[in-house]
Amino acid sequence: MRIAFVNPQGNFDSRNSHLASHPDFGGQLVYVREIARALGRMGHRVDIVTRRIVDPDWPEFADKTDSYLDHPNVRILRISCGPPGFLEKEELWPYLGEWAEGVAQRYREEGSWPDLWTGHYADGGLCAAILGETSGVPFTFTAHSLGAWKLDLLLRDARDHLPEELPAADARYNFGARIEAERTAMARSATIVTNSNAERREQYGHPAYKDAVNVEDDSRFAVIPPGVNFEVFDPKARSPWEDEVRDRIGAAHERDISPNRRDLPSVIAWSRLDPRKNHLALVRAFAGNPELRDRANLLVITRGLEDPLRDGGTGGEATVEQRSIIEAMISEIDGSGLWGCVSAFSLSGQSTLAALYRWGAETGSVFCLPAEYEPFGLTVVEAMAVGLPVVATRNGGPHETTDEGRAGLLVDPHDPSDIARELLRLLTSRETWQKFAGRGHKRAREHYSWDRAAEGYLRLAEQTSRGERSGDSLFPLPEFARRTETAPLPRLRSWATG
Repeated sequence: MRIAFVNPQGNFDSRNSHLASHPDFGGQLVYVREIARALGRMGHRVDIVTRRIVDPDWPEFADKTDSYLDHPNVRILRISCGPPGFLEKEELWPYLGEWAEGVAQRYREEGSWPDLWTGHYADGGLCAAILGETSGVPFTFTAHSLGAWKLDLLLRDARDHLPEELPAADARYNFGARIEAERTAMARSATIVTNSNAERREQYGHPAYKDAVNVEDDSRFAVIPPGVNFEVFDPKARSPWEDEVRDRIGAAHERDISPNRRDLPSVIAWSRLDPRKNHLALVRAFAGNPELRDRANLLVITRGLEDPLRDGGTGGEATVEQRSIIEAMISEIDGSGLWGCVSAFSLSGQSTLAALYRWGAETGSVFCLPAEYEPFGLTVVEAMAVGLPVVATRNGGPHETTDEGRAGLLVDPHDPSDIARELLRLLTSRETWQKFAGRGHKRAREHYSWDRAAEGYLRLAEQTSRGERSGDSLFPLPEFARRTETAPLPRLRSWATG
C-alpha cells in the first residue's frame, strides 16, 4: 500500500527542525510524522507531501526530497508554490491550487498515483480534494481543528459585535477560505477522521458545516485517536534533559514557593495560555479551598515565558491575549493571598514534558487540564502514560480518553469547587492516587499507540480501495482552489459563526 499525507503548511525534515517551536510546526506535524513512520515500519510506502521553502532563515527545507534516518519507506516530497520563502499557514491560501498541481505533476512524472491521499488541516484537506479529482484516487480528511470553532472563540459575543469585528478577524485568519476548504474536504472525502466521538458530534455539528456533512452518518466518519511516543512518555525512561528539568523545577520552587511548602506535591498545568484552557478556574480552585492550598502547590508551565507571574508576560513573547490571561491570574493570586504556593515557568518539548511528569509521579503530584472544551487532550494521555494521575475537563475528548472517568477524574471546568474537590480525592488518599495512576497508565498503553493509529489509516485505505467508502464528488470545489495565481479569497458567509 502507498499512502500520501498531504500537508502543505509547516514542514518536515530528518532532524525535526522547529517542531513544536512555531505555531505552524505543532501537534499536527507530529501526528503526520508518527503515523507515516509507523506505516513505514509495517512495510508500506509513505510520502509526506509538503511545501518547498527556499529561504536563508529556513535552510532545512530547500531540497525537493528528504527522508528520515532508519525509515527507508518514508519520503518527504517538497513542492514549490508562490514566493520561495516561508509563509505562515494563513498566507498559503492563494497558492494552494498551484501547489496541488505541482504535486500532481510530481506523481505524473513518477508514473503512478498513491493508493490513498490523506489531507491534514483545512489546507491539506482542500489540496487532497483537488488531487482526488485530478487522479481519481480517494482521500481522507483529518481537520485537527476547525475554523468555525476558532472564529466563535475569537468572537464570543459574535451576535452582538459581528458587523464590527468579523472583517478584521477574517482578514487576519482568512476564515472565509478556511471554512470553504473544510466544507469541501468534509463533503468530498471518502472518510473524515476524528480523534474522538466527541469531536465528531460536537465539532462537525457546527452550523457552518451544514449540508457538507451529516454527523449522524456513521459511514462518513472514523475515530482514530493520536498516539503517544512511549519511548519518551514512560515511567522508567530517562532523557538527557532529566537533570536539567529537575534543576529548573527546583529553581522555580526556590524563587516562588515558600520554604515550608517545597516538599508538597504539585498540581501541574501544562497547556498553552489560551482562554479555552481555563487556567483562571484552576487558580480559583486553589483560592477557594484552604485544604487544597494546604495539600499542594500549583505549577503552571508556560512555554517561552520564564517568569510571567512576576513580569506580566513582558519578559517573553506573550501575545496580548496571553497577557490578559496572566493579568487575570495575577489579580486572583493577589486578591486570594496565593503568593508562595504558585509558580509559573517555561518548559518546552516532549522530552522535557515527560521528565516533568516523571518528577510529578515521584512526588505524588497530579496533572490537571480544566479546559472549557478539549477536542481530544493528548497531554492528558501523555501524563497517564507516565503514571501521573489526571484531573481533566468532562467536556470533549477526555471523557473518552479517561474511559468515562475510570482512568482519570473528570470535572466541570466552570466550577472551581468541583475542580478542587476532585484534585483532593487524589491528594488526600495514596490508595486513590495509585489506583488512578495505574488505570491511566494501562489505558494509555492499550489504546493510544501510533501503531494503532497507523492501523486505522491502513484499514481506511483498504476500505476505500474496495469502494466501501466514498464522498460526494459533485460537491463543488471553491473557485479560488482552481486558480494557479494569486486571487481574492472568499469572505465569510452569514452562516459561518452559527
